[in-house]
Amino acid sequence: MARLLPIIAILAAWLYAMVDCAMADRRAVRGGLPKAAWFLITVLPALGSALWFIFGRPRRGSPPKSGGGGGGRRPMAPDDDPDFLRGL
Repeated sequence: MARLLPIIAILAAWLYAMVDCAMADRRAVRGGLPKAAWFLITVLPALGSALWFIFGRPRRGSPPKSGGGGGGRRPMAPDDDPDFLRGL
């Protein structure tokens, strides 16, 4: 059983890396490679997963790079919206 534990850990990290790569926003992927290339790299179980987590995975909490648009207003709660409060 002790010999199976590293294999199970590598397979779990590999599966997580592949799903994480597939679900990541293509504009937020780091490393200078397109998302499709990163997905092909993650096909390599141990090395590909390590490369994805170190170099390609988007940083937590970093917004995706804007590609021109997206300067609109964010939705907010009614009690934080000055227009809503003015109408009360």
